[in-house]
Amino acid sequence: TDMKTRAKPVWRLVLSFIALRSCAAFYLPGLAPVSFCEEGTSGDECQSTIQLFVNRLDSVESVLPYEYDVFDFCQDAEEKRPSENLGQVLFGERIETSPYKFNFNKNLTCEKVCTRTYDISAKDDKKKLDFLKSGMQLNYQHHWGSKCPIIDNMPVTWCYNVEDNQKYCNPGFPIGCLVTPDGHPKDACVINSAFNKKNMYYLFNHVDIMITYHSGATEGWKGARLVGATLEPKSIKHEDENKLTCDGPPMEIPNEFTSNTKVTYSYSVKFVENNSIKWASRWDYILVSMPHTNIQWFSIMNSLVIVLFLSGMVAMIMLRTLHKDIARYNQVDQEEAQEESGWKQVHGDVFRPPRKGMLLSVFLGQGTQIFIMTFTTLFLACLGFLSPANRGALMTCAVVLWVLLGTPAGYVSARLYKTFGGEKWKTNVLLTALLCPGIVFADFFLMNLILWVEGSSAAIPFGTLVAILALWFGISMPLTFIGAYFGFKKPSLEQPVRTNQIPRQIPEQSFFTKPIPGIIMGGILPFGCIFIQLFFILNSIWSHQMYYMFGFLFLVFIILLITCSEATILLCYFHLCAEDYHWWWRSFLTSGFTAVYLFIYAVHYFFSKLQIVGAASTILYFGYTMIMVLIFFLFTGTIGFFACFWFVNKIYSVVKVD
Repeated sequence: TDMKTRAKPVWRLVLSFIALRSCAAFYLPGLAPVSFCEEGTSGDECQSTIQLFVNRLDSVESVLPYEYDVFDFCQDAEEKRPSENLGQVLFGERIETSPYKFNFNKNLTCEKVCTRTYDISAKDDKKKLDFLKSGMQLNYQHHWGSKCPIIDNMPVTWCYNVEDNQKYCNPGFPIGCLVTPDGHPKDACVINSAFNKKNMYYLFNHVDIMITYHSGATEGWKGARLVGATLEPKSIKHEDENKLTCDGPPMEIPNEFTSNTKVTYSYSVKFVENNSIKWASRWDYILVSMPHTNIQWFSIMNSLVIVLFLSGMVAMIMLRTLHKDIARYNQVDQEEAQEESGWKQVHGDVFRPPRKGMLLSVFLGQGTQIFIMTFTTLFLACLGFLSPANRGALMTCAVVLWVLLGTPAGYVSARLYKTFGGEKWKTNVLLTALLCPGIVFADFFLMNLILWVEGSSAAIPFGTLVAILALWFGISMPLTFIGAYFGFKKPSLEQPVRTNQIPRQIPEQSFFTKPIPGIIMGGILPFGCIFIQLFFILNSIWSHQMYYMFGFLFLVFIILLITCSEATILLCYFHLCAEDYHWWWRSFLTSGFTAVYLFIYAVHYFFSKLQIVGAASTILYFGYTMIMVLIFFLFTGTIGFFACFWFVNKIYSVVKVD
């Protein structure tokens, strides 16, 4: 597909970036449902035509999604593409109308959609058929219904039984399947014993669609409302395309293209009334089929145990050890205090500015921006303002917030840099606005080049890249400069004790109080709080599963915040007791090292859970993973730094220093 046909005007993307479209916020309180009536009775209050939309196709064996039209399926004669928000464009969502159109409450049986003929003498036909077979081999999945107004904002799901006769509803269904040369049925070929020929592809060219509706007879509103949409894919060879019966043998496509092949696509649709399902709870049958709740509670309990353990340790230090130390130090005279050892002995050096203070202040400014963005996005998602069915809404909200939060990033960076004694304010504000976003954009641009070369629908159009740069340089950067201006106008942060002119010599450290072992140990406990939740997030991103447990995620976010803070405070106290006063960078890296464990887990997930094949998909996986790791590093490092900063200021502010 030509890239130009998918390019959106910059102004439209900017508007969709700044304001979330109402249809991209399915759970927005007060969103009006759509009512349907039978043909001939529709009007302003209800409509009769149901238009089914289709989305991109993706696979768990490839990171490269493709548009619906690339596979040479039946196309709508009057194809329309609804405008998409920026989050959907970044995720590679490509919505378009389909030829599957029907009237409400009108059952149809074995209706023809179109016929595709592949001529053995035509190179273009061979190329199309080979691409279709490649899609079946990699188990590419259709996605019908993931954005309004597709089936009235309902995903069309494929429901089937899994282990223990439990019903699972998948928002995607395969385009076909393959029986290997040794006779082993692969993927969906196991559902039908008729799929038994060796080295044969079976195309799902027919779908039985069932739409469930609530009549509204007892609810007081006119028309019916759709509360469910399921389908069953089938492979049927239609001998006569003008007289379809839908009871023939499977639609076989041989591995070797030796004769002309004709594929006829068809569908059946059935409407079922069910007044026991409320419109507000119509997603329940999808979400209930995902058996993750028990695991989520186990994750929460595991995280809470870690938090309680750390809280007990920190409380013991703060209430017992530190209280005794402070009381003893404040009672003895200065001469006796000189003989003491421990954290009070470094009071003259503990607030000595760190090396590379410019870089640290830049990281903290960006980390603050990411922290506020993450907290606000998860809070809104937890309240139900962002649809779990549309990842574009979540992404759009996050990026909008990031752009608008340039002011606190500039303020924090400038204020801390001034506290560190820095004077190159221009360099500081430029690095705050450009360094980390520049790294992310460069990585993203390289991944986009790979997608463009591979012809994937996830390749971002040029207009979108221009819009992103315009928002970055036109909104985020000026806001960062404004924040930095106010940050430098403020006085430096006042320290509770004076800093000596001559640095104190740090005594020989034991293995556990050396910087590297402490940093490595510091990230273990925070990662232990999130690794189960991380599994579901990675499944949502790479295995195309629906993520909806934002309540759990927000709770884990709070637990991660507490764990990073307490782990950093604990290790900071141990290092100060060992008379090592270099805590600035160490506090940032201690909790920030959690990102390294995240990367290690992502590598493990790639080799143990995914079935990705191909160099391009592998590079894309690790390229996008590095973006996640960098963002998580800044986020967790900032939490640890400010927790330790508060702790150090607190303990030295209550000590009498002559």
